[in-house]
Amino acid sequence: MSELVTGEAVALELRPARLPSRALAVLLDLMAVVAVYVVVTIALVVATASLDEAAQTAISIALFVLVLVGGPILVETLSHGRSLGKLACGLRVVRDDGGPIRFRHSLVRGLIGVIEILMTLGVVACIASLVSARGRRLGDVFAGTLVVRERVPVGRAGFVPPPPPWLAGRFSGLDLSAVPDGLWLAVRQYLTRMGQLDPQVGWSMAERLASDLAGRTGAPVPPGVPPAAYLAAVVQERQAREARRAFGQGPAEGGGPVDTAGSVGAYGPPVYPAAAVAPDVRPAVRPSADPGAAVRGERVAPPREGSSADRPSTGFAPPA
Repeated sequence: MSELVTGEAVALELRPARLPSRALAVLLDLMAVVAVYVVVTIALVVATASLDEAAQTAISIALFVLVLVGGPILVETLSHGRSLGKLACGLRVVRDDGGPIRFRHSLVRGLIGVIEILMTLGVVACIASLVSARGRRLGDVFAGTLVVRERVPVGRAGFVPPPPPWLAGRFSGLDLSAVPDGLWLAVRQYLTRMGQLDPQVGWSMAERLASDLAGRTGAPVPPGVPPAAYLAAVVQERQAREARRAFGQGPAEGGGPVDTAGSVGAYGPPVYPAAAVAPDVRPAVRPSADPGAAVRGERVAPPREGSSADRPSTGFAPPA
């Protein structure tokens, strides 16, 4: 998939956050967490003043783990990758394919963040972010996540067009668990930029992506379905499943205008210029059999179909 997902395509779809903005977001998060930790610690010290020293030490360790480690993990999970500092800086944590993160992603990032941010004062995280091409620290590498910029100029963000309405719900039974994140990213990049490609090149790319996707799902592309429409329908099905998983079990409907005619629209095969149409050459009007009739002012009747002018000669000529 390296020849389909280029660095330029990834940069247009997912704008990785750089080290300065990430460092500022982490600093804001640490300030908020430390403030909460200090307030809760003072409250617990007052409440546990009558306990012995061992109990106070155990409570302090549990408080450190719950607030400084569990707090960021919980906030990042509930906010789908937008903590307080990231929300202020316009950043968000997403998966490598651009989807929302889950608890396991936040857990891996939080546990590794204790080592590379808290214990090393952020030195390891800064080095890893500078070395990585997309600014990822070790927690992002192990969790399969990426911190991206949410605030992008209007009109520059990619838009995945909806599939034709006659494909809605047709792929609800597909098994999408074997599709890798790189293939999802390639499909999304193609759908967002297929209007900028040459029709023939875009059609061949759609066929290759549809073949790869069908091989991963174990179900071939239905006959008569354009490959680009198949890709859009499968991506919409995946987004609907993600929405149902994130916001409940209610139905998740796809957006986009409804084409009641059922045409494939932009997903149809490439249209080539039509061949030049031959000019409509018609036979010249035969002149009147009596050229002197127009001079004498007589009315000349137009030739009729099957007239004597079109019949084979018999050797008889009428008098002038």
